[in-house]
Amino acid sequence: MGERVGSLTGEFDLVGKSSCMRRLRGESRRIAPYDINVLVQGESGTGKEVLARAIHRLSGRREGPFVGVNCAAIHETLLESELFGHEAGAFTGAQRATPGLFRAAAGGTILLDEVEDMSPPLQSKLLRVLEERAVVPVGGSRAVPVDVRIIAATNQDLAAAVRDGAFREDLYYRLNVVSLTIPPLRERRADIPPLVEHMLERVADALGLPVTRVSPQALTAMIRHDWPGNVRELGNVIQRGYVLGTGQVIELEDLPETVVSAERQTEQAFPSLREVVGRHLQHALEAAGGARGEAARLLGVDRKTLRRMIQRHSLA
Repeated sequence: MGERVGSLTGEFDLVGKSSCMRRLRGESRRIAPYDINVLVQGESGTGKEVLARAIHRLSGRREGPFVGVNCAAIHETLLESELFGHEAGAFTGAQRATPGLFRAAAGGTILLDEVEDMSPPLQSKLLRVLEERAVVPVGGSRAVPVDVRIIAATNQDLAAAVRDGAFREDLYYRLNVVSLTIPPLRERRADIPPLVEHMLERVADALGLPVTRVSPQALTAMIRHDWPGNVRELGNVIQRGYVLGTGQVIELEDLPETVVSAERQTEQAFPSLREVVGRHLQHALEAAGGARGEAARLLGVDRKTLRRMIQRHSLA
């Protein structure tokens, strides 16, 4: 199984063995102890909250709370109150004062997911919180100090939003002290087998079932699929396989049609290794104008090896 972020403590999972994931783990470990703001970027389903929790649990704030807020899921008129709290009577229905999520995260970390969906007025108020390290509840006049680390996350190009005037530039640079980007699953296919293994164990534990396996054909289909929903979609497919599978092995027919159809199309279009090598050899000979010494140099082999390759592929 791929290494986990925080594997020294075994506290949380960000599975992957690709070079980009190894680099991301290293960067996370280095920045976690420092109380600076972090901007996590990546497509939906890549695991931005998992990474945010990783940073929290590796930091000196690990004993404090981790509070995640999806800014897009809360109506604009309520988000300010949810974040900063409100005084009793601040608006209709506000019968008693509430502290808000920033104060609930005191001593810990708050994740502002989909931060790009904040309205311009709320962006201004968040900037003030970052500058003054204090919140003013809705309906209040007194600033209340807050000790909290802020991690923002987005699935959009926030720099482009700044250029388009949709996001405050000063707020962007306040949030983006350090930027971490999680690549989509289609760009790190080597991570799919360890992710599948990890998810099989997690689902089995959650459902109280024996750990099952994935057939080689099903795993190949998973590796070739582009996963527009990223790790979240992969997790759904594994759960589906557990629920719909009839044996101890998740077979190709237990996968969704979107994954299976991609595999069938690939089987029809995917050339064999022999075909690929033969074409590459032919291209090298053509590029060398038929000169075998030059073709051998282009391929990085000696003339004797080239001769055997030409005979094997009937190019003599």
